[in-house]
Amino acid sequence: MAAKRTLNANNLEALGASALAELLIEVSGGNAVIQRRLRLALATAAGVDGAAQEVRKRLAAIARSTTFVDSRKRKALLTDLEAQQQAIIGPIAGADPAQAYLLLVRFLELAEGVMERCSDSTGTVVGLFERAAADLGPLALAAQVQPRALSEQVADLLAENGYGQFDQLIPAMKEALGEEGLQHLERALLERGGPDACGSLRQIATGRGDMDAYLAQFNDTQLSWPDTAAEVALQLLAADRTEQALATLERAARGAASWHAPEWDEAHIAVLEALGRNQEAQKERWRCFAKRLSIPHLREYLRRLDDFEDVEAETKAFQLAEAHALPLLTLQFLVGWPALPRAGRFVIEHREQWNGEADAVYGPAAERLSADHPLAASLLLRAMVVFALKVGKAKRYREAAEHLRTCALLDSRIDDWQGVMPHSEFAGRLRELFALKWSFWTLLER
Repeated sequence: MAAKRTLNANNLEALGASALAELLIEVSGGNAVIQRRLRLALATAAGVDGAAQEVRKRLAAIARSTTFVDSRKRKALLTDLEAQQQAIIGPIAGADPAQAYLLLVRFLELAEGVMERCSDSTGTVVGLFERAAADLGPLALAAQVQPRALSEQVADLLAENGYGQFDQLIPAMKEALGEEGLQHLERALLERGGPDACGSLRQIATGRGDMDAYLAQFNDTQLSWPDTAAEVALQLLAADRTEQALATLERAARGAASWHAPEWDEAHIAVLEALGRNQEAQKERWRCFAKRLSIPHLREYLRRLDDFEDVEAETKAFQLAEAHALPLLTLQFLVGWPALPRAGRFVIEHREQWNGEADAVYGPAAERLSADHPLAASLLLRAMVVFALKVGKAKRYREAAEHLRTCALLDSRIDDWQGVMPHSEFAGRLRELFALKWSFWTLLER
């Protein structure tokens, strides 16, 4: 009997269309996201033109919106955007590729505006637009878009690439553009100029497989920069010019030793592996981990160890991490590994060291810790609130108000404050210290 009550497609189908329709009306009441999904489904069932019109209307509404999307509202935004994207590349593209192509271009044009008003500490929103950009090339081929028109639209998108969402657009469009389109795109980028033009031109050169043309765009000074040397070395490695790749990296080795150069380190390891110098590559992985607590390097280091050696090495890695000179890196590592119990203890033990400035680290860490380690999460949230108010960061007041509300919700789940000021006392002190921050308190009361 219990199996028949399990929520799955077969059991729900047995209820019949009428009962399901009534349930959908009931659960969608007051839920704008579900209502939009249902309207889109109805429009799609009625035909491609109706679906396209529904998507077009929704994209226009998103473009007009100025509402700030905090972390609590982010999931709803993602659901909405994904529904529009799936409708475009699914039923609409299947029936009318040309119309779907134009809609997807319009969808991608929303990226910059959406990112500007969205809290995206986890990178999920920009990731959605990156995936949508990868769909544009196949759709352009299906729609038989002329290379010249296509190159103009690609150039327009690249001009609005403030969050790196179109960094891989040219490789995705290579086949659809063809040589004619690449030539026109190259001319358009040269005419428009701008800080991103050089990177796009390099993508065109690599897309053509013209390694010499690619290398010709760099001078000796640029190749002494670790990040640039890493980019060039990886392209040389892909072209089976491995020794030349190593020589390029070695020219920038001095800079890489004195700067924060993760791209150089990654390229160096890849080249050493390609040359069969595996032990040297392992030493580099451990060095990179010890220097900046890099999770990918540690995972790769452990993966290459013999049985049982990895357990001992992981224990050593935790000890090294917790003794690191930069507690912020330790926090980021323990949360990302994940070792959440260790992270929770570390946050509480180092409670005086969280200044709240690095919200890109504190925010995701607090989210991950909030489920089972509410006291640690509260400490990180408090730090971000105090930082925003201390330095008068009015642009961060919206998120700070959200953080303080979350602290109030976590309060009921904290049984042992371990010497930390309880929430009610903290909130009272905050009002005393920052009573004149009227715009913040107004946001909080809303």
